[in-house]
Amino acid sequence: MAETAAALRTVAHNVRAARTRAGLSLEELSRRSQVSKGALVALEKAQGNPNLATLVRLADTLGISVSALMQGPPQGRVRVVAADTVTPLWNGDRGGEARLMLTTSGPAPVEVWRWRLEPDEEYPSHPHQAGVVETVSVTSGRMALIVDGTEHTVEAGQTASFDGDTPHTYRGSGTETCSLIMTVHLPPGPVSAT
Repeated sequence: MAETAAALRTVAHNVRAARTRAGLSLEELSRRSQVSKGALVALEKAQGNPNLATLVRLADTLGISVSALMQGPPQGRVRVVAADTVTPLWNGDRGGEARLMLTTSGPAPVEVWRWRLEPDEEYPSHPHQAGVVETVSVTSGRMALIVDGTEHTVEAGQTASFDGDTPHTYRGSGTETCSLIMTVHLPPGPVSAT
């Protein structure tokens, strides 16, 4: 429980700092991200329980990575992260999960995710900001990748890439668990407060 409270305080600090850097009021961030002002106020007070969709919307609007909202200050030149030490940001109704393992630093960061999808379990994603590119590399099983309404089968040993600024869905297909590594390539620089 203490770890959850500490993580929420980190997210609260990082959201407030990113919003301030972007020159956005709570009202404007709410409007742009389509997250209610009440939820933002609670989040900046380290209250509530934001889900993955909320964190993605805030990160996209603020022009930063999801992990930039969740991570504390850097701890050295090399980071090694074990999957079992990272709390899932999404849990499916059939046992699947998504874990944000880490985000690279630099002007155009890359998020590295580990996903597990059970057969017929799916995660629909809202479009991301322009310039976001996602890749999925299936390590076992098979998935259906639905991008802008068109379904693509991606099997173990295959990798797919697509522009993330359109609706997309990940769905486990076949009879086995699908395991995959997803990367989210973010465009350089923060979104300006225009």
